[in-house]
Amino acid sequence: CYFGCGCFWHVQHEFVEAERAILGRKDSELTSLCGYAGGTRTDGGKVCYHNARQVGDYGKLGHGEAVSLRIPPSKLSDFARIYFSLFVTYSFPGQTVLERADPQDAGPEYRSLLGLPGGVNSPLFPEIEKAAQGKWKLVEGKGNEPDTLLKRTIYVMDSDKFPFFSGEVYHQFHDDMRERYGRPYNDLRNQLVTEGKFGPTGCPEGPLGF
Repeated sequence: CYFGCGCFWHVQHEFVEAERAILGRKDSELTSLCGYAGGTRTDGGKVCYHNARQVGDYGKLGHGEAVSLRIPPSKLSDFARIYFSLFVTYSFPGQTVLERADPQDAGPEYRSLLGLPGGVNSPLFPEIEKAAQGKWKLVEGKGNEPDTLLKRTIYVMDSDKFPFFSGEVYHQFHDDMRERYGRPYNDLRNQLVTEGKFGPTGCPEGPLGF
């Protein structure tokens, strides 16, 4: 399954910590990866971050940032609760807003979405509904959705129809714009590449298009 809510760097870190805490996974067993999902098109099979060569730009192809991970169905509810806990409550005069942690990142690329086999028709979807506690509108995703900012909406994608595309190596285990997670976390990138857990996607490894 996969989950998206704003920038994927922070989301990946939180799910890595959840894999460790809930499933007891060691470094070599971690499965959380940054990437893209929710769009209807690819560029010859590629979906890439924004880059100067304009190869497979995920935004232009209708995808949003997401984090994919492999979890036992029996633990989906635990990870769903982690996902919903990533949203932040903002208080303004006369109103309270429940929104992603980085609302300054605006646009469809940062929309809230989650994917599981079968989507809203999955036998596991009730677990998602229960974890959401009625705080969000869980809407069946059709692909290429707009931003969800200030809408309290999460698009539920059928991951069989809208698969996850792994992000570039340089995005994995990256510090967030506002947080530093430490060298041991960052070093997971090279460790897991060396172990063959993920690798180059064919996309440019950097926004300049190299």
